[in-house]
Amino acid sequence: MTIGIWILGDQLSTTQAALASCKSKKIPVILIESLSHVQARPYHKQKLVLIWSAMRHFAEELSQDGYSVTYEIAENFVAPLEQWVKTNNITEVRVMTPADRPFLKLIQDIEKQHFSSLKCSIKLMPNNHFLWTKEEFSNWAKGRKSLLMEYFYRESRKRSQVLMVGDKPMGGQWNYDQENRQPPKTNLQTPAAKWFEPDNITQEVIAHVNSLKIPTFGKLDSKLNKFNWGVNRTQALEVLNWFIHVRLAGFGTYQDAMLMGEETMWHSLISPYLNIGLLHPLEVIKAAEKAYHEQQIPLNSVEGFIRQVMGWREYMYGLYHYFYELPEQGLYADQNYFHHQQAVPEFFWTGDTKMNCLHQVISQLLNTGYVHHIQRLMILSNFSLIAGLSPQAVENWFHAAFIDAYDWVMQTNVIGMGLFADGGIVASKPYAASANYINKMSNYCRSCAYNYKARTGENACPFNFFYWDFLDRDRDKLAMQGRMSFMLKHLDKMSLEELATIRKLARDWHLQPPGKQ
Repeated sequence: MTIGIWILGDQLSTTQAALASCKSKKIPVILIESLSHVQARPYHKQKLVLIWSAMRHFAEELSQDGYSVTYEIAENFVAPLEQWVKTNNITEVRVMTPADRPFLKLIQDIEKQHFSSLKCSIKLMPNNHFLWTKEEFSNWAKGRKSLLMEYFYRESRKRSQVLMVGDKPMGGQWNYDQENRQPPKTNLQTPAAKWFEPDNITQEVIAHVNSLKIPTFGKLDSKLNKFNWGVNRTQALEVLNWFIHVRLAGFGTYQDAMLMGEETMWHSLISPYLNIGLLHPLEVIKAAEKAYHEQQIPLNSVEGFIRQVMGWREYMYGLYHYFYELPEQGLYADQNYFHHQQAVPEFFWTGDTKMNCLHQVISQLLNTGYVHHIQRLMILSNFSLIAGLSPQAVENWFHAAFIDAYDWVMQTNVIGMGLFADGGIVASKPYAASANYINKMSNYCRSCAYNYKARTGENACPFNFFYWDFLDRDRDKLAMQGRMSFMLKHLDKMSLEELATIRKLARDWHLQPPGKQ
């Protein structure tokens, strides 16, 4: 039997399962850039650069380490795979199981349709880039009445003995979330982010991406919008080290805050590296825990960060596979609890809107492919929810716009957490809010054409009239969510005249030309 290893673009680790399954380095390895694969939907230009540059750097590292590496840039995966199998007389191709279900199906289709004639099989190796396997999560979830993330997170802490004293949480609390929601103060001194100048390989990829004649998202101007992300493990470790020693101490308190001109605040910026294998979640968690013990970093910051990686990230991955298809509701990806059907507005693709919060967030997204979790949840997803945008269209946009976007990331985060389109599987209530929340947690409203206090009138903030319109139009389903009863009581106090005006403002907004929004 002759074994070959096919390494996917989000599996760039020397310890990944397929590589680790072979003791000898005298095995053929292949990495493929498929142009047809990136035409299935638009992708952020900087994501294409990140993936392809990281793949090329990884291939070079493997070659220097003694592996026989084939690197192909092709129209699709099939032709280079077939040629590689024939050239090397391969009888078994080993691939680490993809995190995304669509790519798993693609691999299975390739084997079924093209490999039988080559007398070659594909062997899927269990994915080891997560702390929990799909099977382990399923065993944890089965039979439970509630799959709240908090329960899963506590189990994860116990299982890995992270921030634990015996069977008790360090500090006496499992969760310091209440200390991590502070509004931003004026004159915050935020630390610089760890960025990099593109090397020759990355510059070649930038030129290649800019030459492509396919739909893309975002900016990649070599002068005005340089690509500054890391593209190899050494750089990813530098970002992690920078976060641990420079940013982590201040991370917790203001992790939900948003400020104009502050693109990253104290956030770690490691999600793109985690999601392609340049960092492993356990080493990230252990680095934060070590810093707590050795540097006396505040527990609320360390716990808040570990909860994002050990809790939320693993939880999203587990739910994505566990709820792929719901017994009576069909595919999770197709869920639309509120039956929202509005199209994604044009300004989501351009940032050209008078709503300053959306303008700021989308403009940053265009330039970097990144905004932090509250900007995603309480600006982008919140607006999409209350404005009644199609969950599937919004998820597709998120997938196109973010540098760390993957099917397993965006399905549960957008359709579940962000838009409550799954009816409450992921979230315990819809994360809907008026402009009051945005004004509290940011300074966006101070420079906005709209009045964050007004629900009606010429300068009424769309977040306000959409919020109340959402409560009104979806009242029957919201009434079944116990945590919404308080706000529905406020809706009951609204005059019929004001409610009619709000309904009209919401309806008319969707009819406006894009430039007027």
